[in-house]
This record gives sequence, C-alpha cells and structure tokens, in this order.
Amino acid sequence: MRLKRSSGVLLHPTSLPGRFGIGDLGGEAYKFVDWLAAAGQTYWQVMPLGPTGYGDSPYSAFSAFAGNTNLVSPEKLVESGLLSGADIEDAPELPAERVDYGGVIEYKRGLLEKAHDNFRAKLKEDEGLRRDYEGFRDFASVWLDDWALFAALKDEYRGEPWHTWAAGFARREPAALEAARTSFAERAEAHRFFQYAFFQQWLKLKKYANERGVRVVGDMPIFVAHNSADVWARPELFRLRDDGSPETVAGVPPDAFSRTGQLWGNPLYDWERMRGEAFGWWVDRVRETLKIVDVVRLDHFRGFAAYWEVPAEHETAEHGRWVNAPGRELFETLKRALGGELPIVAEDLGTITPDVHALRDEFGFPGMRVLQFAFGGDPHDTHLPHEYTPNTVAYTGTHDNDTVVGWFEQRGRADAPEGERRERELCLKYLGTDGAEIHWDFIRAAQMSVAALAVAQLQDVLGLPSGARMNTPASAEGNWAWRYTAGALTDPLAARLRDMTAIYGRLP
Repeated sequence: MRLKRSSGVLLHPTSLPGRFGIGDLGGEAYKFVDWLAAAGQTYWQVMPLGPTGYGDSPYSAFSAFAGNTNLVSPEKLVESGLLSGADIEDAPELPAERVDYGGVIEYKRGLLEKAHDNFRAKLKEDEGLRRDYEGFRDFASVWLDDWALFAALKDEYRGEPWHTWAAGFARREPAALEAARTSFAERAEAHRFFQYAFFQQWLKLKKYANERGVRVVGDMPIFVAHNSADVWARPELFRLRDDGSPETVAGVPPDAFSRTGQLWGNPLYDWERMRGEAFGWWVDRVRETLKIVDVVRLDHFRGFAAYWEVPAEHETAEHGRWVNAPGRELFETLKRALGGELPIVAEDLGTITPDVHALRDEFGFPGMRVLQFAFGGDPHDTHLPHEYTPNTVAYTGTHDNDTVVGWFEQRGRADAPEGERRERELCLKYLGTDGAEIHWDFIRAAQMSVAALAVAQLQDVLGLPSGARMNTPASAEGNWAWRYTAGALTDPLAARLRDMTAIYGRLP
C-alpha cells in the first residue's frame, strides 16, 4: 500500500468524553470527527475494537471478529427507539476522566438487555427493522453464530475460560453443542442483538468520517487470546493440548528492556493446518476487519517472518526459540482472495532482522517509526526523521509509550539515569528547541519528515503529562482508562494543527 502524504491522530473510542463512564459511539465521537476534519487530518487511528476481557486490554479480546459493546452509545439507542429518554436519565455516577470498567460493564449490559427486550417487540411489527437485522446477520455470518453461542455459554459459566467448561461444551461435541443451541437460544439471540447494536452505530460513524475525508486506521493483533471465541470455535487451528490448554505460547526473547523477555501467553497457530486450509481463517479475519476500517495496522509484524515460541509451562520467555512463519504465502493468498493491494501498515518495531524488512518491502507495506525511540545517540538510528523513508508512518509515540511531555519530564528529573538525561539533551539539540512546547516540537518533526503519514497521539496534541498515558507494558493495572474532557478540543487547537499540516503539505 502506498500512502499519500497525510497526517492523523491516534485515539481509541474509550477515551472520548461523555456521561456514561466510557467513551462511546455517540455525539462526542461525531464531534471528534468534525474536529479532525477541521484540523486537516486524513486519518483517525484506533486500537482493536473487540470485546475486552480481564485487564481491559483491546489487545486481548474475547473475539477477533465481534465488537466491544461497551462502546454502544445509550443516546443512540434512544434515537433509534430502542430505549426511552427515561431509561438513561439515572446513569450512575462514574468518573469523567478515567474509565471505571466494572461500573461501565454492569450499567451498559443492563441497558442492552432492556434495549433487546424492546427490539424483540418492535421486530414483530417493523418490517424495515427486520430487514436491517437480517442484513446484519448476513454481513456477520462468518462469525456471528459462533460468537453468540460462546458468549451465551460464558454467561452460563460466569465468565470462566472455555476450557474449564463441561467437557461436551469445551470440546465442542456435536450433541452437546446442539443441546446448547436449544437451551441457550434466547441468550445467544441477545448477544446477536448486542453485536447488531455495536455494528449499526460503528458503521454509521465510520460512514460519517469517510464522508468528511477522514479514513479509519484499525489495529489487528497478530495473535488472539486463548480465552476467546476464536480458539474455542476452531481449536484445530491452534497448538493446544488434549485438555484445550496451550501447548506453546507467544512472547518475545530477552532484550535491553526485559531481562527475561515478555511472555504474552497467546496460543500459537498451527500454521501447517492453516496452510492446508488455504489460510481461510486469516482471509475471513482480514476481510471482516476491512469491512469496519479502511487501513489495518498489523501488530507484531515480525511474527509473520518468525515468531518466538515458548513452552506453555515456562514462567518466563527466556528459553524459547525462533520458528519460521509462512508470512509470504499468507500475504500472497490474502492478495488473491481480497483483490489486490492490501491496505496494511506493518508494526515493525523492536529487534528486526533483514527477513522481516524483506517481507514488508516485498508487499509494499509501510513500516513504523517512533520519535521517542530516536535519541539513543546513534546518528543513523532509523527512528530519527532524517533517516525516514517515504513509505513510512511516523509517530510521536504509540499507545505503549508515555506521552511526549511525560517522556521529556521523566528525563529531566534530578535522579534520572544518565542515559535518559543524555536522550533529553540530544533531543533538544536535534529539534533545535528549548523544550517549552516539546509536544509541538515532536509533532512538527514528524510532520516535516518525508514519511508519507505522520500520526500523533491526541494526548500529545493536547500536551498532557504522564497521567494521560494509555498503557504501560508489563503493568497489569491502571491501563486503557484515560479519557479527555469535554471542551478540550478547541477551534484554536484545530487551527494550529491544521496550519502545521498545511505547511508540511499534508492537507487532504
């Protein structure tokens, strides 16, 4: 994919403001799109939109296909006639600047249940609604029934992982599944409706954005969670033991940031089985994702060349091994199945070997550069703007980084390690700045580079400190919760970003 010179903003919908405890797909999302258009931005980048589980990470979802129903807007349900205004008047007191996932999940589930009751009544008399719902079921036919039954069983087992369910359900024995489809039919139908509500709202919002010249960049993790509908529905595609637990899991080896590596715990694919099925699961996954976003950022791209395999019983990732993956065959298959050029951005960060670059370049995928990684002292560091190549996406920082202001302040502390103080000094020299508005200095450096696309986190556009950080890797608490406040996106801020975007030739 060859990107045109442009720029965009990274913001997950959970971070939008609003009175229901979490950002959603209602009015504030439309205001954000309007602000992006006014600021001359071409792209809105989001994180994975799937249903989150324990830890609330969008990168560890219960499904690679289903949507996160916590993002459903109560106000939009009222507009569509599925709730009354009175139903949402008594919303609980939830924090405005952080997501309280526990409170949100309970409240939203209650609203969706009520909306489902109303939907069932309306469905009997509203022919247009019935046709729309049947159209959604066709739209989502690849995955919807598996998801609905999985979610219904998960309700029955109070959220317990699927491999701990009764053996017939866990092993998908035909008689047990048939009995479940009958016993849990009403509950499964409710989950189909919850997905209908999400996709109806998301697709309308995406259409609104596209009509205003704003394209959506989605995010696809290479691996899926073990405790997911994907692994439950197609266990033969994963390296599992007879009891359903993973045989080997994903991670990354020890490096300068982690003495024992990172043990992610995702089950690994049985690539031979996938090859034998012409990568059909991947074709479905990418096709379905491209129904809801315009461009896909493919996370941990290096894993399509070779991945780090760790025995599941190990407590760290130290003693794994590299195993080659059939990335070239996969992407060739995707090109044929999906009709040509793939709108994919390769997340090629970390320790990258020549085979990963070769795979990326063979298919013309833009790679990523992150300005916060640039100031280690090597004048030829690929994250320095003068080393960028055009087919690149340049970031001020990603969801795993501190905010630019936080990064800069951390390196200015009296007790900061010497290496971090040197990074700050080099940063100031390289950017030719006193650091008073370091976030704008970073945005300018990305915008003025030759990278085709420049992306800033909204936190960096707003100049926020570390408290606005979205995620700290290897930290189990306090992540994915940041929200900006209503009124933060002003007309002068949009004008300033638009002026910079115009100066560096990135306006739509």
